[in-house]
Amino acid sequence: MEHQYPEKVLELVKLSKDGDLGHSGTLGLGLTSEAGGVVRLVSYNIQYGKGKDGNYDLHRIVNEVRGADVIALQEVERFWHRSGMVDQPRAIASLLPEYWWVYGAGVDLALEHGDPTDCRRRQFGNMLLARSQIVMSRNHLLPKYSTARAMSLQRSALEGVVQISGEWVRIYSVHLTHLSSYTRLPQVEKLIQVHRDAVSEGSAITGRDVPTDWADAGLPPPMPVNAIMMGDFNFEFDSAEYELLVGPISDYGDRLSNTAGFVDSWEIAGHRVRDAVTTDIQGRPAKLDYCFLSTVLSERLVSAEIDRTAQGSDHQPIWIELLD
Repeated sequence: MEHQYPEKVLELVKLSKDGDLGHSGTLGLGLTSEAGGVVRLVSYNIQYGKGKDGNYDLHRIVNEVRGADVIALQEVERFWHRSGMVDQPRAIASLLPEYWWVYGAGVDLALEHGDPTDCRRRQFGNMLLARSQIVMSRNHLLPKYSTARAMSLQRSALEGVVQISGEWVRIYSVHLTHLSSYTRLPQVEKLIQVHRDAVSEGSAITGRDVPTDWADAGLPPPMPVNAIMMGDFNFEFDSAEYELLVGPISDYGDRLSNTAGFVDSWEIAGHRVRDAVTTDIQGRPAKLDYCFLSTVLSERLVSAEIDRTAQGSDHQPIWIELLD
């Protein structure tokens, strides 16, 4: 089944549970979804705009995610020479003026030859954009392993709270280390901890007796229970990290996903996980990009798909649709 996306036609690997969805949908705060009856989310590791042709082109990236209601991007950078010293989050936001956005750096370094009047930072991290307001955001730095030889980067998970179909949801743009299972497992454990602790930690401002000068613009909503984690997880479906996040396979062949945990949208949509490809590992095709849903949200999943035509990065965008 093929769906028309603005400015292109995707070659989709897609399973639709409800056939042709033709009625109007909304995303939070009364905003109209691009797709009738569904909310679209996309995740894309953009490799700082460097495409398969070796050219840096943020316009191409934007065209490949345009039409989504929520966008999670990884490998978005600020003021690196390789990408032309561009403030990429602001450049992307300027091309998508109808979206609210937040950015969170994993790598955050001083700009060489800077001075106290120049507060620019050389950064590398994740970005979230949404058609509805991102009312709250946190940037979670993930456990890092210091290496003697191989390049090891500080990785992070950017959290934003948005309203989808009247329900507050935590959305994460995630990028885990490429090094090994050994160095990724502590990062997955951290993600699970962040998810489990979110509600008990609460919103950015909590308490009944908040002074008026802290609450004059309104207080954030309670921290949502449900979450969606999207991004480049750098692990494959048969890894210990994947099993830790979504649960093991039982002796009877079913996935033992915890009711308070996550499910893989690709698997829940009915696709064969082993057949999916979003990038490669030293030339070997692999699926490293995922959209994990709180288990209860899986009931609203309409489709999961990979845009196989995108040329803007060494990864392919992954799309999901949720019932509005």
